[in-house]
Amino acid sequence: MSFHAKEVQPGNDGEWIRETIADFIAQSPENTMADNSGDPAWDSALVGFASGADPMWQQFKEYVGPFHWTPWEIYTQMHPDKPAIPWDLTVISWVLPQRQDVRKANRRAKKYPAEQWARTRIYGEAFNVALRRHVVDLLQEKGHPAVAPMLAPTWAVVKSQRFSYASSWSERHAAHAAGLGTFGLCDGLITARGKALRAGSVVARISIEPTPRYYTNHRAYCLFFAENTCGKCIDRCPARAITEAGHDKEKCRKHLTASREHVKKAYGFDGYGCGLCQVGVPCEAGIPVKSAREALERGELPPPPQPLA
Repeated sequence: MSFHAKEVQPGNDGEWIRETIADFIAQSPENTMADNSGDPAWDSALVGFASGADPMWQQFKEYVGPFHWTPWEIYTQMHPDKPAIPWDLTVISWVLPQRQDVRKANRRAKKYPAEQWARTRIYGEAFNVALRRHVVDLLQEKGHPAVAPMLAPTWAVVKSQRFSYASSWSERHAAHAAGLGTFGLCDGLITARGKALRAGSVVARISIEPTPRYYTNHRAYCLFFAENTCGKCIDRCPARAITEAGHDKEKCRKHLTASREHVKKAYGFDGYGCGLCQVGVPCEAGIPVKSAREALERGELPPPPQPLA
């Protein structure tokens, strides 16, 4: 099955890209759980845009490490013959929320992921890779050089003194920059559709109005940080990798590695996963901080937080 770029009126590139992503989710045979259910891995997406000149990219680089790319760095690396300045670039970011039945199944899990969740981790992410390529191809057909940073041959995971390990590009951080959400205690991205999700992004030489960020800090949607309550993800983590101090990546990674044997033995395919901290929590399918949720619905910044008693 082939897909082609729709005709779009000048100035409507953002809407065209949203439609492109929605159409691919609805029509691509690669959107599959690879089982007998016939169900798709994903049924919808949230899409946001960020300027390649947004100061947040440099903030990420300074905080994460010099190995972490800005949009201009990865674009220039992959398109040295098609020069651009940061202001010429747009980061297109999307979030694929887990479907309700997948979330429901994983809520029942106690140690290792439900089969549906493990399938979205493997086959759902394979679709996400195809979606990245599809968006890049259609942009380039229209004369907009583009790159999916996660698919760049130079993308790598790097040892980090501050974070144990980090990568050249983070899909969650791109989504945060594109106005799609903020981070929780477990490091998951909390969006208007919750934090049970996968994310993807593409950098392109195209001008699209950035999506407003209706938050003033990177923890605004998390009850633990916004209201000093919750912490439900602590109890949900089977590896005890989440505490009030945050997320221990090493414990988390070891548990994911251990899950491979379970997925193979129990479900009959090579895969892994967990995601228990993303379900059975107030931020599973929405923004639990009322003031932040209402501010997003109104399209304005939330009021400043009240001092804790």
